Amino acid sequence: MLVPFPRLSASLIFAHPRVMSTAVQSSTGPVETAIRHKLAELLKPQTLAITNDSWKHQHHAPMRAAGGGNGETHFSIQVVSDAFRGKSTIQRHRMIHGALAEELAQGLHSISLNTKTSEEAEKAATQ
Repeated sequence: MLVPFPRLSASLIFAHPRVMSTAVQSSTGPVETAIRHKLAELLKPQTLAITNDSWKHQHHAPMRAAGGGNGETHFSIQVVSDAFRGKSTIQRHRMIHGALAEELAQGLHSISLNTKTSEEAEKAATQ
């Protein structure tokens, strides 16, 4: 005999980490919006891809201590901009960290950066 599963409330469904990760990734929060705005203004990028990876880090001790964080603590950022021309990787990263100093001071925990000039991006695409 088959027994039907009881209906789950919406709060239970959305409490599951996999569902939360999808929701977090699909919505743009205030931190991601600020990152996008500041980097677009500073770098005038040809490409700017921002991925919210916060859901992958909810189990880390600092995130658990903060109640899982605000859902906007870890980002991967890929930028193609000619503002990077003539600059080393560390100089490029310092530019971005400087632009996002306020967000980093207010709870943005980690940013993973991939920075290229348009020439570097074209060369990488042909390899």
